[in-house]
Amino acid sequence: MNFLGLIIAVATFLVIGVFHPIVIKSEYHLGTRCWWAFLVAGIAFIVASLFVQDDVLSPILGVVGCSCLWSILELFEQKKRVERGWFPMNPKRKDEYQLKTHK
Repeated sequence: MNFLGLIIAVATFLVIGVFHPIVIKSEYHLGTRCWWAFLVAGIAFIVASLFVQDDVLSPILGVVGCSCLWSILELFEQKKRVERGWFPMNPKRKDEYQLKTHK
């Protein structure tokens, strides 16, 4: 039996699950100005995946890299979710939000 696909699928599921709270916490504490860190990390992980020859580690590094890049979009979407009141706002950064008033 070949468990390679299953191992990569489970790792992908876990990586996506880990990035969800990372994006939420990053937006809460740092705002959207940390997007460049996700960009640098994403590029670094993708480049690393090109040089690693292990059949499990290489695709997992690629998944982490793509998750970092996808997190840039999610960071800005998270800001919108905070503005809509779906997530708590960091009171120290209230001036960074355009709050939606509900009528």
